Amino acid sequence: MSLDCIKCKTTFDESASDDPAAIKYPACPNCWNEWTTYAVMVINEMRLDMSLSEHRKALRKYERTFFGLEQGDAEITKNPDQR
Repeated sequence: MSLDCIKCKTTFDESASDDPAAIKYPACPNCWNEWTTYAVMVINEMRLDMSLSEHRKALRKYERTFFGLEQGDAEITKNPDQR
């Protein structure tokens, strides 16, 4: 089944993704890999502890902002050159 990527709007095959967590959003493998790299940077920079629910909630907010589902403090994902 082909889907449209929520971030870059390209069409991709649903079976192309290797990560089972990628079905959370309809994201192409490239955008999902970009998110996982960015998530590691967010966790490290903010020193998030994934055992704490508040920290998991903060990461989810960055995730939703990254995929364009929510506006927030993570605006840097849209225009990283405008820091």
